[in-house]
Amino acid sequence: MTPDQERWAEALAIKKTHGDKALSFVGVRIFELGQAGDIEGVKRWFEILTKLRDLRVAEERPQ
Repeated sequence: MTPDQERWAEALAIKKTHGDKALSFVGVRIFELGQAGDIEGVKRWFEILTKLRDLRVAEERPQ
């Protein structure tokens, strides 16, 4: 599995677990990692955040 595929899988799992609060959950996680100085962790979670936003856009797009 590529890192991009991992981020998609993580985003989908977070969405399934946290539903409408998924973006807030990720935001808190990014903040916590930033406070801890974990730059790589912040980067990873921003990538997950991007995937969650992409999912939301795709779901809102008329078919």
